[in-house]
Amino acid sequence: MAKEIILTDEGLKKLEEELEQLKTVKRKEIAAKIKEALSFGDLSENSEYDEAKNEQAFVEARILQLEATLKNVRVLDDDELNNEIISVGSKVVLKDVEFDEEVTYQIVGSTEADPANGKISDESPVGKALLGRKLGETVTVEAPIGEILYEVLAINI
Repeated sequence: MAKEIILTDEGLKKLEEELEQLKTVKRKEIAAKIKEALSFGDLSENSEYDEAKNEQAFVEARILQLEATLKNVRVLDDDELNNEIISVGSKVVLKDVEFDEEVTYQIVGSTEADPANGKISDESPVGKALLGRKLGETVTVEAPIGEILYEVLAINI
């Protein structure tokens, strides 16, 4: 059985929109590029054709990947979340003990992770360390840069 992929409603919508965009818009754009490249004649030295075919292969592979992902999705139900224990879907406010700084993260499935926007994977070192923790706990994270100590200040859903 394929691995279950956990997504928020927002994450599911993004994947569905990307799939729709690739199927309806991108495929047509690539088909037009291929048609134009074919009009140039000799395919053996036609870089436009090669480029369009490579782009087509990439898009088709991404479509297959998205379709496979969407078959194994479990969307987080807000009723499963609570503000007492950190789980996938929780938004947490942490205090970096060493630097006395607050950081906010949302724990999401790996498909939806976007650290630059505060969405960290449940499979990342920080995500793994936070799962199951409670308000007020101090958490030690074994990260590539060394140990990081966080205090859980808030758990929001």
